Formats: sequence, C-alpha cells, structure tokens
Amino acid sequence: MKRHLITLVKLAISVAIVVYLVMQAKGDAAFSNLRDQPKHWGMLAAAWLACTGAVLLTLIRWHFLVRAVGIPSPFRNTLRIGFVGYLFNLAPMGIVGGDVLKAVMLAREYRQEPVKSLASVVIDRLIGLYLVFVVATVAILATGFWRLPGEAIEIGCQVAFWATGLGALAWVLVFIPALTEGRLAQAACRWPKVGPVLESVLEAVRTYRRRPGVLALAVVLTLGVHSFFAIGLFLISCGLPGEHHLMSTDFVLMPLSAATGAIPLPLGPFEFVLDALYTQVALPSGAFAPVGQGLVLALGYRIITILIAVIGMVYYFSSRQEISEVLQDAAEQPSEPLAPPPSPTLKMNPPHHSPIPVHEPAPPAP
Repeated sequence: MKRHLITLVKLAISVAIVVYLVMQAKGDAAFSNLRDQPKHWGMLAAAWLACTGAVLLTLIRWHFLVRAVGIPSPFRNTLRIGFVGYLFNLAPMGIVGGDVLKAVMLAREYRQEPVKSLASVVIDRLIGLYLVFVVATVAILATGFWRLPGEAIEIGCQVAFWATGLGALAWVLVFIPALTEGRLAQAACRWPKVGPVLESVLEAVRTYRRRPGVLALAVVLTLGVHSFFAIGLFLISCGLPGEHHLMSTDFVLMPLSAATGAIPLPLGPFEFVLDALYTQVALPSGAFAPVGQGLVLALGYRIITILIAVIGMVYYFSSRQEISEVLQDAAEQPSEPLAPPPSPTLKMNPPHHSPIPVHEPAPPAP
C-alpha cells in the first residue's frame, strides 16, 4: 500500500510539472506551430534510429559489466532483460522499477549471483550518470556556453562543473584499495539495510578495479550513448516546426536535461530543464525560441522513447510468466527482492540486519 501511495505521489508531481509547463506556453507559438506546420518525418525517423542506437549502447555497456563480475549471461539474454527493464522504467504505475527488475531477473537466472547482478546495475547507472556531466562540461567549455546570459544557463553550468569535479574525486576515492577494503568499509557494510547494498557496490568496485579494460570500454560506450542522444534531440528539432539550435548546443542541452534522470520521477524534471534552457539560448538567427518550444521537443523525445519501448514489450510478452513471478516476489517481499535461498557460498547477516545475503567481508588492508 505504501509503495502504491509513493507511486501515486510521484505521478501527481510529474503531471503537475508538465501541466505547469503547458500553461506557461499556452497561447504562444510553439504548440500552434506544432499543430499547423508540416513535420519532417524523415528527420523524426532518423531521431528514432539515433535514440535506439543510444539505448543499444547502454545495453552493450551493461552486458560487459555483467560479464566482468563473472555472470555468464549471453548477449541475447542481457539484451532481453535490458529491454524489459527499459520498458518498466517508462511504466511508472509498476511497483518495481526497471533497474531493480533487471537485477532481479538476472539474479533469478543465476541464483548464486544476487550481489553481483545488483552491483552491475548500480555501477552501470553510476557510470552513465557521471559521464553525462562530463559530456555536458566538455560541450559547455568547447562552445563557450558558460558565457551566455540567463539564470537557467548559469545554474546548469555550475551544476555540470561541480558534478564533474566532485564525481571525479569520488571515483578516485572509491578505487583506492584502503577505502574499499579497510576497517571503515567493513563497518559501513554492517549498517542495517544500506550495508548489504554498499557491500555489493564495493565488491563490484574491487572486481572492476582488476578489469580496467572493461571500465575503459564502458566509458567509451557511454560517450557514444550521450552523443547519440544529443544527435537525436537535434534531429527531433529538425523534424518539428520552428527554428532550431545548432547541434553543438544540443550537446549541452541534452546532457544537462538527461541528468535529471537521477530524480526519482517518471516525468517532469527532464521537460522542465530542457524547456528552461532552450528558450534562453539565442537561435542561429539571433532570435529566441518561443516559450514551450523546449517542452515540445521534450515531448517528441518521450514519444520516441515509447516507440523504442515497443521492443521491450515484445520481450515482455515472450517472458510474461517469468516477469509475473518476479513482480509477485518483489511485491510480497519488497525489502529483499534480490535474496535467493541461502547457499554455502553466501552468508546471512545477523538477525538485526537486513536478510539480504552478502559475501564475507574482505580482510582489513595492511
């Protein structure tokens, strides 16, 4: 009941944000142009291809991260689970989010690898989130975007710079052995509820630290992901009515807007940021886009993501029985969706901790 209530609150906030943006743009030229002016369907189809390519690269990245922690999942299986997870990320009415569903499905197929499956999803998300700020920062510096006037532009640039700097520091720290294997890390892994998840992340960090080639490949793939999404936004703007920004500008606007994916709302933050930024940057002609033009592009992007999710629907209907069991297990035991029956290689926490099994803690660093 509590989880359903939280989902309803998230939906209400998302709808409120979008309604607010629509009301702000009501009577302006953006929506009337969308209704009355011709669309370039070839450009929109190319935008779908670019965004689909970006999603495929994210699944390829996750596949290599899964294999790096020792889970022998073939690519076709990773692709199937990944597209189902993508579908559920776009379905806010569900109890289980797409990332959790991916970890649970992978854990069910490899029942002795629950910690590793969760860790692969977490690391995959962290790499994607950090690199989105890196791409934005590089584009901001390369285009001189930070010199432009506008409060939203100033805030966006500051967020990108700070997130890139602090994120780099965090990545350096977590890859220092003394911090991930010492007494402090062991103590943190014994915290109730948070400890088992932290242990899974640290275990993944220790594994990936021994596989620098996989991490380098993940970085390269992630740069491709964000590049394809920026190109997709540019193609959407070319396909819809109205003057549009240069592609170099979209390499700033898209990552800054996509970074809002860290906010646990199914809709709203992405639209809000893109709409705020799009109208504050001068177009090539020197004019400014009408209020609501960024919202129109954001909604066009959302439609494309729904069309991509059709692939996930195909996989969903082919694995409906398995997914129904996963959802039922998660609904009945929401606090421990990744916990399989105890095995000799796993250890249960003491009774006062979360019952999620974790690996034996690593010995203190010398």
